Amino acid sequence: MQMTVDGFVAGPDGELDWMTWEMGEKVTVYITELMNTSDTILMGRKMTEGFVTYWENVLDNQPDSPEHPFAQKMVGLPKIVFSKTVDTLPGRNLRVENGDLVEKVTELKSQEGKDLIVYGGAGFVSSLIENNLIDELNIFIHPIAISEGMRIFSNRTKLQLIMTQSNPSGIVINTYIPAE
Repeated sequence: MQMTVDGFVAGPDGELDWMTWEMGEKVTVYITELMNTSDTILMGRKMTEGFVTYWENVLDNQPDSPEHPFAQKMVGLPKIVFSKTVDTLPGRNLRVENGDLVEKVTELKSQEGKDLIVYGGAGFVSSLIENNLIDELNIFIHPIAISEGMRIFSNRTKLQLIMTQSNPSGIVINTYIPAE
């Protein structure tokens, strides 16, 4: 999750204009490593359209973009979108899951293969946290405070820090696992 130093993952209306898009090589390498350990992307419905449109556009229309190799991964990986309101959404390698979140994610986690990676949004990630469905949480803390917005933690949640990485861009990556 991308997060501000004051704990917000988006502005009050979902704004992401506070994010540092020039993340730097170390952050890019880390994100790529996370993607390489994963074989399925999980997402909430609200962020899917922008996510899919962005990466499919980079793949289809920007062959010279430095993001093009990453776009190949993002478009190529299976994506499961959890929704209570729609049965289908446009996008390559995308399916919509309407079933019980806990049951379906538990089932996905029990299958053979690589890791599942979650790409948000805030409400979806919050539901995963509340239901103890996240095994590892990577928080990319951006060097900005926005004073109000959306959070992913709605309850006290004990975590154990297992890795931290500071970066020249000012982004600090903290990796946590649930504390026992």
